[in-house]
Amino acid sequence: MTTRSLGTTSPRVSALGLGCMGMSALYGDADRAESVATLHAALDAGVTLLDTGDFYAMGHNEMLIGEALRAAPAAARERALVSVKFGALRDPDGGWAGYDGRPAAVKNFAAYSLQRLGVDHIDVYRIARLDPDVPIEETVGAIAELVEKGYVRHIGLSEVGAGTIRRAAATAPISDLQIEYSLISRGIEDEILPAVRELGIGVTAYGVLSRGLISGHFTADRQLAPTDFRAHSPRFQGDNLRHNLDLVEALRKIAEDRGVTVAQIAIAWVLGRGTDIVPLVGARTRERLAEALGALDVTLDAADLAAIEEAVPPGAAAGERYPAPQMAHVER
Repeated sequence: MTTRSLGTTSPRVSALGLGCMGMSALYGDADRAESVATLHAALDAGVTLLDTGDFYAMGHNEMLIGEALRAAPAAARERALVSVKFGALRDPDGGWAGYDGRPAAVKNFAAYSLQRLGVDHIDVYRIARLDPDVPIEETVGAIAELVEKGYVRHIGLSEVGAGTIRRAAATAPISDLQIEYSLISRGIEDEILPAVRELGIGVTAYGVLSRGLISGHFTADRQLAPTDFRAHSPRFQGDNLRHNLDLVEALRKIAEDRGVTVAQIAIAWVLGRGTDIVPLVGARTRERLAEALGALDVTLDAADLAAIEEAVPPGAAAGERYPAPQMAHVER
């Protein structure tokens, strides 16, 4: 497994990270045994970065990772780095009630995450979305206090704009920005990516397959459970879905010419955007994990990149990446 640095002040991690959200929530039912087996397969393959959130099924995902780490070989367990997002407020019905970035809340969230994960420190800690009522300096300052006490190793950010990134970086060293980045979500390229590169901050890119939309496995007739996030996502609805799947078919022709899968082409494209970018793949099974890892062996040349750009130009996707209420929490 090749490694990359999240940023100038950050540890080196595997070139691909594992996003664990889907093992607990938002994509319908998941198989707990297969999830643990997939986590172990990822660790065995040299994946060191595991990403989660304390609000993924209200702590379930953290406990799942803790279970997998306890059962993993000691060496793999020692190499694993866990990145945790916090701050999202939930209710017993699974609803969303905003974000809390107050310093007291930051420390409270961290205390519960440490317990659920069964660890004595969190490797990267970040608020999932900006709390509009709390200056980012206060939230980052609270994480910095946890760093000083040894409960957190590195401070991250998530889904914030260039101005907030600069204010946060002026408060404490920032390891990485976690943000959606894929062939059909390229909004960070204009202002955010130049800003983090200027500041020496890495990027952990989630949604590299746009929640399976550009994986090559999603079909127009697929029935989604009401609890599946994609059943409500604009990009998966009606004409938007048909348009987006046409983009996938154009991408499939390029993949077939290379003898690889659509998912591997899409992941390889993100990998090729810079060594300061670490894609997070949301594999829920060992089969999908193996496919994703195969992207590490795909090198795209100038002709490949030109063909991909023609097939899926910037702004080609139909529909926003989140429903309107959730987009309101994304700082752009």
